[in-house]
Amino acid sequence: MYTVIGTVGSRTLRVLWMLEELGLEYEHVQAAPRSEDVVAINPAGKVPVLIVEGTPITDSTAILTYLADAHGRFTHRAGTLERARQDSLTQFLLDEFDSNLWTAARHSFILPEELRLSGIKESLRWEFERSQRTLIRRMGGGDFVMGGEMTVPDILLGHCLEWAVMAKFPIISESLTAYHQRMRARPAFKRAVARREASGSQDAGS
Repeated sequence: MYTVIGTVGSRTLRVLWMLEELGLEYEHVQAAPRSEDVVAINPAGKVPVLIVEGTPITDSTAILTYLADAHGRFTHRAGTLERARQDSLTQFLLDEFDSNLWTAARHSFILPEELRLSGIKESLRWEFERSQRTLIRRMGGGDFVMGGEMTVPDILLGHCLEWAVMAKFPIISESLTAYHQRMRARPAFKRAVARREASGSQDAGS
């Protein structure tokens, strides 16, 4: 059984969602970023952390990729062109969506108040809108990022769109809005989010 460490209001939600999609048993330990319990496992103090046979795996994307590869679902086989495209989309979402929203969060409530730059959020919103237009051109024609099959990038994009709504970053495309609603309607996503609502936490990065 896996152990997931981290608050549900962080990127830990991605890992919980993946585990629910896979139908795997796991233990969830609520621990805040940079708390003593987290730093003891991950010196960077970041969550999530996945414990596998006593070994910690850090970084939400690394964890998602490990789980998908280990269980042969939500991923394409390494060494294929489909996997190359999947990995490319994963990196695009991290560079253009995740990092943008994370920077906005840092300048909203994470950094010390004297270091926050409120004006930066306008440029971040502009970049976020531009990135959406690029993503729409790259997405497949089905219900998911790559077309007809759900893969790791869908977990990342679904969670980033949740962040965007909370940060009041507009989702400018009807197709992305519809995609977001499909992801939110998935039973596995609802089960993962229920843990967040039960804990009373809010999304705050890692």
